[in-house]
Amino acid sequence: MNLVLQSPFINQSGVDALAGVTRASSVEALSATAFRLKGASAHDSVAKLCEARRLDFAWMPDGRRFADLKLLAMDMDSTLITIECIDELGAIAGKGAEIAAITAAAMRGEIADYKESLKRRVALLAGQSETALERVYQDKLRLTPGAEQLVAACRKHNVKTLLVSGGFAFFTERLKARLGLDYTLSNSLEIEHGRLTGRLLGDIVDAQAKADEFSSVLKKLKIGKDESVAIGDGANDLKMMAAAGVSVAFRAKPVVRAQASCALTYSGLDGVLNLFE
Repeated sequence: MNLVLQSPFINQSGVDALAGVTRASSVEALSATAFRLKGASAHDSVAKLCEARRLDFAWMPDGRRFADLKLLAMDMDSTLITIECIDELGAIAGKGAEIAAITAAAMRGEIADYKESLKRRVALLAGQSETALERVYQDKLRLTPGAEQLVAACRKHNVKTLLVSGGFAFFTERLKARLGLDYTLSNSLEIEHGRLTGRLLGDIVDAQAKADEFSSVLKKLKIGKDESVAIGDGANDLKMMAAAGVSVAFRAKPVVRAQASCALTYSGLDGVLNLFE
């Protein structure tokens, strides 16, 4: 088994310490901020050592290659992009604190009915001009560090990309065109006479819908679970992540980190590439 270590805070002493406790057969430098410890053995102290040194770590089987993947799926808000779009729309509407509180509780898994939590948040946007959507996209939306590198690697190796979000199609469709993504799934806001009605159109994309879409694309591409990766940060990503061969909790809530294959807390999205050979 290989142990991948990465972080902006990594240093040689930390790498050497972990190589020692895991009795790694060799150490491979992947970049200035990432190392692969080949032939490492599991040890109870690894998690504590990495937490103390602010290092991301992942146990990966030898020989897993990124080029062998066929599908990479990811969440949008706070994963592919740095913001929660609905929180930014709420700020424009003067409902920022109310919406952010519901969002945070839903992401932590404290609100069991995600659909109801989303309806409550969207209702608070009623009456806002549709121009607020463009304002958020132009002024607030930023790609997460490493996002473009990860998507570029997917294109290079013909790994299909799926963006699934409990957020809104206004943003996912623009990101699809901008980054050359293959598939998207998200919610649609109802707009009448140039203003948000506070309602959604069609079925709501929740945790099950994300997982179903992921499984549907797997079948469409005729690929196996082991040829896929899913990346997310919130409780509504867990079902999708469980359906993937490798699941990555990206700057995620504790409930998500606990159930994922590995977590990236300090690294950018391009840290996913370092997991594979």
